[in-house]
Amino acid sequence: MFAPEAEAVARWRVARPSRPGRLPGVRMAGFRDRGAGPVDVRVVPHPAVTLALGFGDGPLVVDAATGRQRQGSLVTGFMHGAVRVRGERVECVQVRLSPVTAHAVLGVSPAELDHVAVTLDDLWGRGAARVREQLAGARSWPDRFALAEALLTRRLETAKTAVEREVAWAWHRIARTRGRVRIDELAVELGWSRKRLWSRFRTQIGLAPKRAARLVRFDHAAHRLAAGEDPAGVAVGSGYVDQPHLHRDVVAFTGVTPAVLAGRTWLAVDHLAW
Repeated sequence: MFAPEAEAVARWRVARPSRPGRLPGVRMAGFRDRGAGPVDVRVVPHPAVTLALGFGDGPLVVDAATGRQRQGSLVTGFMHGAVRVRGERVECVQVRLSPVTAHAVLGVSPAELDHVAVTLDDLWGRGAARVREQLAGARSWPDRFALAEALLTRRLETAKTAVEREVAWAWHRIARTRGRVRIDELAVELGWSRKRLWSRFRTQIGLAPKRAARLVRFDHAAHRLAAGEDPAGVAVGSGYVDQPHLHRDVVAFTGVTPAVLAGRTWLAVDHLAW
């Protein structure tokens, strides 16, 4: 039986940019399945909006937790619950967007993408087909990454919407502390009421502040579990009250136990790509 990382290597060819990108809040990786049969993986929730720019012979299919199915180049919000990714002969550039950056790049708030997957055609119209053609015509992964970065740069430069500076600051503070900051403290530091922070943050980021902190903390813990660390140590080191608290959060976000989560192939792919 394959270990998760060995299985990920057997399933995917993963490409990474040779240098950090110039755009804040944007990370990229390239995926090409090795043709060893259909791809069918469960996605682990992550504190980013994901843009999958497909250009291969086979479509990428996402089965959302709501039961809705979409295929093609896709945009998914914060993935909660049993989200599946399927396909054959899949090739794509996957872009992870900070919710602060996603608001400008996509032209919609991540709040409108919560629990759903939408096609790029839905958001960008005919421009989505041009992106696919350009990526398919590129000769190498560096060329594809350069094309994707140029696309995102143009959209940022012409963006008509943006997250408020105070909301962006609150998100970055949550991310830097790995979800271990008190929301009341954020409101006090901003000089806002808790109600105002909750309303602005939820509308522009897509999650309530406390939920965002939980997701960031969970993400940190999930990667430590996948690295083989002891659940009790992960709980303490990630800011949970105790191991049962970690267990409850993992089940709430994924529907599985920490032991099952640690063996999920998607986390191994995550490690290879990012």
